[in-house]
Amino acid sequence: MENKETYWSENIRIISICLAIWFVVSFGFGLILVEPLNAIHLGGYKLGFWFAQQGAIYAFLVLIFWYGHKMNELDKKYDEGNK
Repeated sequence: MENKETYWSENIRIISICLAIWFVVSFGFGLILVEPLNAIHLGGYKLGFWFAQQGAIYAFLVLIFWYGHKMNELDKKYDEGNK
């Protein structure tokens, strides 16, 4: 029973990290910090605009693959894949 609780607490920690990054990228960079980021140009576009339109999507894709990788490691650590 203790093993399951530790597994789920680590799982919740990984999910919390993903949600925090998701919030910072989408809400922080896309809305709150858009004006300061617009002072920087990336490929001819203002960085704040780029983050709101494309950068957030790339960050979300990276988060999906990172989450899958971390969960595979967690499953191996607790041998959950063989049950």
